[in-house]
Amino acid sequence: MGLSTHVLDTMNGCPAAGMHVELFKTEGERALSVKKFQLNADGRSPDGMLYSNQDLRVGTYRLVFGVKDYFLSRGVSLPAPAFLDRVSLDFGVANADQHYHVPLLVSPWSYSTYRGS
Repeated sequence: MGLSTHVLDTMNGCPAAGMHVELFKTEGERALSVKKFQLNADGRSPDGMLYSNQDLRVGTYRLVFGVKDYFLSRGVSLPAPAFLDRVSLDFGVANADQHYHVPLLVSPWSYSTYRGS
C-alpha cells in the first residue's frame, strides 16, 4: 500500500533511469516539497515507496518529472524550447488505505498516466 511511481521512456522502449522527480504535498495553490530523487535502473524511486501506507494521507499531491533534462542526457536532439520540459501531475488520494501507483509513459512529444495498481 502507499504511494509509488514508475516511468517508462516510450521513445527508447526502456525505464527512464536517471530522470529527476520531485514529490509535493499540495493545498490549493501551495505546494510543499516532500522528496526529490533520481529514478533507478528500473525507472522507480531508489527508496521504494514515496509514502508508506501508514504515512500516506487523504489529500492532494504533485509529482514533477524532469523530462527535458532526461532526454537531453540521453543525447536526444530537442528543439529550443523543448516541447515538454517538466511534466507535472496533480492527483488526489481519497482513501489512504489503498495503494496509489502513478506511472508515467513519456517521450519528448507526449505523455500518458493513469492510476496503476
